[in-house]
Amino acid sequence: MENGIKGANVDFLVECILAIETKEECRAFLEDLCTIPEIKAMAQRAEVAKLLSEKKVYNEIVEETGASTATISRVNRSLAYGSGGYSEIFAKVKK
Repeated sequence: MENGIKGANVDFLVECILAIETKEECRAFLEDLCTIPEIKAMAQRAEVAKLLSEKKVYNEIVEETGASTATISRVNRSLAYGSGGYSEIFAKVKK
């Protein structure tokens, strides 16, 4: 884990996420942990990342997700220069 997300609190959060076994558990945990707008923002970024990885263009992504071009650009930078988390998880989800 790089980019300033090391620490006991983050480690505990990661352990909690790894303990999730079902979609229902995940939804309940997210709902308790985050506000609805935070969950929606994370869901939107994940969808944007998926569409970018499918080679969709910004205009299509704006139409499909309602995301701003700033959000799309930020997610695109994460895909290009981030830690590879999106790609790794998307590969697992495809299986």
